[in-house]
Amino acid sequence: MTAESYDEGSSARQESRRGFVIVAVLWLLAALAALVTIFSAYLSNSARALVLNDTSLKAEALITAGVELAAYRLLDAKKGERPPLNAFHIRLGGARLSISSVPETTRVDLNAAPKEFLASLLSVLGASEEDAKAAADRIAAWRGRTTTASGDDQDEEARYRAAGKSYSPRQAPFPHVNELALVLGMTPALVERALPFVTVFNGSAGVDVLTAPPEIIAALPGMTPLILKDFLDTRATRPNDPAAIKAALSTADTKAATAQKSNAYRILIRLHFADGREVASEVVIALGAAEEPYQVLSWQIVAARG
Repeated sequence: MTAESYDEGSSARQESRRGFVIVAVLWLLAALAALVTIFSAYLSNSARALVLNDTSLKAEALITAGVELAAYRLLDAKKGERPPLNAFHIRLGGARLSISSVPETTRVDLNAAPKEFLASLLSVLGASEEDAKAAADRIAAWRGRTTTASGDDQDEEARYRAAGKSYSPRQAPFPHVNELALVLGMTPALVERALPFVTVFNGSAGVDVLTAPPEIIAALPGMTPLILKDFLDTRATRPNDPAAIKAALSTADTKAATAQKSNAYRILIRLHFADGREVASEVVIALGAAEEPYQVLSWQIVAARG
């Protein structure tokens, strides 16, 4: 082999190695660029998550503050003098809070209301008389064992199996109104219409007719259109006197129209942020004593925008 041919072979090998090194460097640069892109995306997503988390924490803190303000306003008034409807506005933490509270006796208690009252309410909300009665029977059977005229336990489980349900009725008090959706005969549309008018925190068979929604007043067994119109037209000026209320309701069932005084209140807090975002939460509390001013019974986000 001549020196010239040796030099040419060596030069070719060096060029090949240089080419390999260049390719390796380019691959490394591409990999680094991909890692930088992935890391940037990770940082961006993490920043968004932190912002969302911070927003959620801020909203939760403001809602908690709204609940406490409403609770202490209620506690500040004497029990017999608490306003049935209480609403106020306040600015706090860069947001505007709209806060309102009503006693839970404005709603029908799923665990205590008579079947006739439940059936009438479902009928007012759009169910046929037959479907309303059947659904009220199933609600009563869900919240506790019922018996036939002969005294034998009805086989509610068989009803649910025949309907293709994979679960049995609780046959115990409703822990939450959302469980109404599991009751046989309660269609999703009927449940959606009923939820704004029912509760498990009223604690009595009746409602406070001076503050309850018109739909509930219309559902009082024995109510007529004429009595309903006259009562709704004049109830704002009526005193909280059981005898006067009974006389005004005439033929309507006054047992369902008298509720025991309840310490449970439903508080609606709406947050309005400067950037246009809005959050609304509904919280049910039970007022207590000095050691524990109030207890939260239910807490749910009912609306969010932005």
